[in-house]
Amino acid sequence: MTLTLGHFLSIGAVLFALSVIGIFLNRKNLIVLLMAIELMLLAVNMNFVAFSHFLGDVHGQVFVFFILTVAAAESAIGLAILVLLFRNKNSINVDELNTLKG
Repeated sequence: MTLTLGHFLSIGAVLFALSVIGIFLNRKNLIVLLMAIELMLLAVNMNFVAFSHFLGDVHGQVFVFFILTVAAAESAIGLAILVLLFRNKNSINVDELNTLKG
């Protein structure tokens, strides 16, 4: 049995759906929300790599490296912001973080 493009696209769709479900079901914990966003980006990356491989083009795989770089920077900055919010508010509950005062 060989893997076709449909197999990879279905796995990407399942990962994307799980991340969307994770975002809608859990709106309280910011760490879980960040993990769901990262899972969403990885699902899109899987689709890019699958299309790139099956079309014989390298542009999709190069684009994945840029997405992974931006995702790593987003994770680092997001976790730094979460640490500062936890130090100031003693909670990472989304409902308690409704004010943005400078």
